[in-house]
Amino acid sequence: MNDDLYFAGGGEVQLFEWAYAQHMPVMLTGPTGCGKTRFVEHMGHLLGRQVITISCHDDLTSADLVGRFMVTGGDVVWTDGPLTTAVRTGAICYLDEVVEARHDSLAILHSLTDHRRTLYLDRANDTVTAPDTFMLVSSYNPAYRSSLKDLKPSFRQRFVTVPMRYLPAEREVDVVVAESGVERAVAERLVRCAVTIRDADDVFHFEPPSTRVLVAAARLVVAGAGEMEAAQACILAPLSSDGAIHDGLHEIAAAHLSGAAPR
Repeated sequence: MNDDLYFAGGGEVQLFEWAYAQHMPVMLTGPTGCGKTRFVEHMGHLLGRQVITISCHDDLTSADLVGRFMVTGGDVVWTDGPLTTAVRTGAICYLDEVVEARHDSLAILHSLTDHRRTLYLDRANDTVTAPDTFMLVSSYNPAYRSSLKDLKPSFRQRFVTVPMRYLPAEREVDVVVAESGVERAVAERLVRCAVTIRDADDVFHFEPPSTRVLVAAARLVVAGAGEMEAAQACILAPLSSDGAIHDGLHEIAAAHLSGAAPR
């Protein structure tokens, strides 16, 4: 598998490059598993920059981002966090699912997302100015976020927004084949199954199957699993534990995949 494999779905590469050239932060939006993380990794490779990824969550504090004093060898020394390391080294700092972080933790980013491009380390009494190569990138899924969480408009407006979506079917088939080595006909059936489920999302009300799970199912097929067996394990089972919904999903999959037995 090529770790830098990326299939562009539109003008996201050009837009990212423009933002990088102008030292502007970027916000990637789009459904889970549409390729946001792979895109950031691809752009890091393309621009020759290290990507430092921070997975955001409820318990993430500003100290987790910037660093803290630690006792080392009997001495108390300052230890940089991943955000500070990215700023100092001019890397791309990627905040994955930034909506999951607490608002008070994100306030530390404000001075990095405007003309100052500076990180203030109050506890260490230090100021770090970002070099030209530093870039802040965030991502989140606005369509399926928790109703209790959202990003403040004032925060979102600090970023250049790059909307991402699932690839057109033929391009998604290309990805599944390239990532798994499965026969193209199998990839086509898996993608058609996923597209049908995505189109029925208004009925089922759950996060649709991602390109990632299609690749996982295809890899099981390559290993010897049947198409329906692989789809059940990688595509259908993770979507819902509701019996009625699962039956509906099974019918959709059975209509598209080979070797599917009627229920």
